[in-house]
Amino acid sequence: MNSCVLVSLRVGAAPKHAFEVFTREIGSWWRPNILFRFTSSAPGTLAFEPGPGGRFTETQPDGTVFEIGRVMVWEPGRRLVFTWRQDSFGPDQLTEVEVRFEPVGEETRVTVEHRGWDSIPQAHVARHGFPEGIFLQRAGEWWQSLLRSYQRRC
Repeated sequence: MNSCVLVSLRVGAAPKHAFEVFTREIGSWWRPNILFRFTSSAPGTLAFEPGPGGRFTETQPDGTVFEIGRVMVWEPGRRLVFTWRQDSFGPDQLTEVEVRFEPVGEETRVTVEHRGWDSIPQAHVARHGFPEGIFLQRAGEWWQSLLRSYQRRC
């Protein structure tokens, strides 16, 4: 997995609290984006099932549940790794998100690395026709926006 987006910021919270807000409260700070949707349906509510093997899901307004991915690493206050896919991805198409929580004085540096975009072909609908560099820049801007919303929630 070579093609990735890497963003980080600091939040005014201890690492364990920052982890809990990221995982347990994702439905309150996540902001849908027209370019980066999990399904073609209206945006739903996101949730993590805690622990390795737990599901990362989006529940649609009609109750339909789409499994975005699975938790690979669940280390409260330190690290979270989960797989990520959109409903348009083929069986061999999968990305991975790693979130690190590092104490910095009274704050926590939260770093998101979304990798594996090289498994998604250039012509895939998820890339919206953007060349690699522009697509990754747009994805990075989206993650930055999400993390600012998350930062306010913390």
